[in-house]
Amino acid sequence: MDHTVSSLRCFSLILCLSLLICCNSEESSKSSKKPILINFGDSNSDTGGVLAGVGLPIGLPHGITFFHRGTGRLGDGRLIIDFLCEHLKMTYLSPYLDSLSPNFKRGVNFAVSGATALPVFSFPLAVQIRQFIRFKNRCQELITSGRRDLIDDKGFKNALYMIDIGQNDLLLALYDSNLTYTSVVEKIPPMLLEIQKAIQTVHLYGGRKFWVHNTGPLGCAPKELAINPHNDSDLDPIGCFRVHNDVAKAFNKGLFSLIKEMRSQFKDATLVYVDIYSIKYKLSQDFKRYGFVDPLMACCGYGGKPNNYDRKATCGQPGSTICRDVTKAIVWDGVHYTEAANRFVVDAVLSNRYSYPKIPIGRFW
Repeated sequence: MDHTVSSLRCFSLILCLSLLICCNSEESSKSSKKPILINFGDSNSDTGGVLAGVGLPIGLPHGITFFHRGTGRLGDGRLIIDFLCEHLKMTYLSPYLDSLSPNFKRGVNFAVSGATALPVFSFPLAVQIRQFIRFKNRCQELITSGRRDLIDDKGFKNALYMIDIGQNDLLLALYDSNLTYTSVVEKIPPMLLEIQKAIQTVHLYGGRKFWVHNTGPLGCAPKELAINPHNDSDLDPIGCFRVHNDVAKAFNKGLFSLIKEMRSQFKDATLVYVDIYSIKYKLSQDFKRYGFVDPLMACCGYGGKPNNYDRKATCGQPGSTICRDVTKAIVWDGVHYTEAANRFVVDAVLSNRYSYPKIPIGRFW
């Protein structure tokens, strides 16, 4: 009898220990599969980097729709990257440069408004990559000393590295060349080389998952239509600047080829190219179908039709006004998209029709 009781107790103890080990193993497995995003880019995905980095005041009306305060985002509300975080059930990404209560458990954002691929701005892509290396090394140091609220080495390996940059390079090249297509196209290879070097460096430091956005239809921005004199022959069928969109398409063609080439170079990595251009152009072209109005007008600006953009009274400056219904506007301030338009873009991205190869973002974990 005693022997039987002893055996039962022993069996119960082993069973409990086995269950505990399984639970811990399952919990560990779940934790290693949590999405982690590390982003590089410009104002399309800047969640406060320029505000933290150079103190540029970006207050209301920016942020008026969702955050109800200025957050450093250029727009009335959430950006594409914010919606992607929500889809992955993550908190929004903290800017790397934010020194006050950042949250780096599930990712970090190196994007800064105005950033370029080429080294012509304070925070170009190469600087963002150097910041990433510093961040990764520092995380390992702090984790070794006992910190538990940072990305560990396994997290960096499992992270999805996002890149959305090049728009400002193309615009600067257009301005320098007096909107000459050939001159701008000649400058595209060095831009792509910077993106290539960025991916190679991240891969060298363990990154294996990449998500790269191409650039949007720059010629559909109200600002470009307002500041550059033109006639009807300079515009495409929907009223966008032809040369702007042509150089954007040339850049995107080169970027697509680059990603395809790097995919064959790095057999152990996954590189996804996302065609943001097609999504945004479709929105401007079929705006009525999707419930939007005046695709070539800024919602927040000055001057009224056709573009509601004036350099002397840009969004937030004295004299500027906001359109009656922001949810029906595509462009917020003449350059950046509204939250409603960003939501449309994200829905299209998540449909998986514009990704090459067609890997849903949630499948990376």
